[in-house]
Amino acid sequence: MKKPELAAAIATKADVTKEKAGEILNILTDEITNAMCKNDPVTLIGFGTFSRRERSARAGKNPQTGASIQIPASKSVGFKPGKSLKDAVN
Repeated sequence: MKKPELAAAIATKADVTKEKAGEILNILTDEITNAMCKNDPVTLIGFGTFSRRERSARAGKNPQTGASIQIPASKSVGFKPGKSLKDAVN
């Protein structure tokens, strides 16, 4: 499912226009992004938790040449699904 399809589903279920549902979806993703930038976890009970994770620097290999390379430290977003989501998928 892509973002426009999700907005259309929200519009249908919430009885709002597709444009309004798209705005709501954009606000939701913006707020999750802002929280991740501040290192605040976002917990949606029953759905899951988004959190920022740190990756330390490490050594790696270039798959084409086999040469050793240094991979710099970075930050990423992790998602831990909640019980309701796990149960629905299984």
